[in-house]
Amino acid sequence: MIAAPHTSNWDFPLLLLYAAAFDINMSWLGKHHLFKPPLGWFMRLVGGVPVYRHENRNLVEDMAATFQDHKDLAIVIPAEGTRRRSDYWKSGFYHVARSAGVPIVPSYLDYGQKRGGFGPALTPSGDVISDMDFFREFYTPMQGKLPDYFGPIRLREETPDE
Repeated sequence: MIAAPHTSNWDFPLLLLYAAAFDINMSWLGKHHLFKPPLGWFMRLVGGVPVYRHENRNLVEDMAATFQDHKDLAIVIPAEGTRRRSDYWKSGFYHVARSAGVPIVPSYLDYGQKRGGFGPALTPSGDVISDMDFFREFYTPMQGKLPDYFGPIRLREETPDE
């Protein structure tokens, strides 16, 4: 699952409420700083998995292998990688799903319409631009809590000349 728009700290408790309401046993990826005391134990308790972005840990390969070992795994990844505006989404969610052969389910919190939920699943085809067009169409009407922080829906792989 990808979680977008991700523009506020309020997104996290709402994500937990949605997971509970839909009876989804989920794991989620977050910056390793979130897992330090005093709240690190709580973050792990509610499904958190620390990501050490400054280290080369082959996260895509590790996550793809984890999917092979767990048939009912649901991992939530904030594709934007930050609550602030970013010109590109992080592409890990796409590469993990493609490597593992699993679909990507877009989840959302639309503060403009005061609703949240899940969209139709997409199994990545390898055509990054076409697949991302699917997500652009899905997320375009969505509004984050802080709308100016929701940047363009694109991956660096889509604009290799930049």
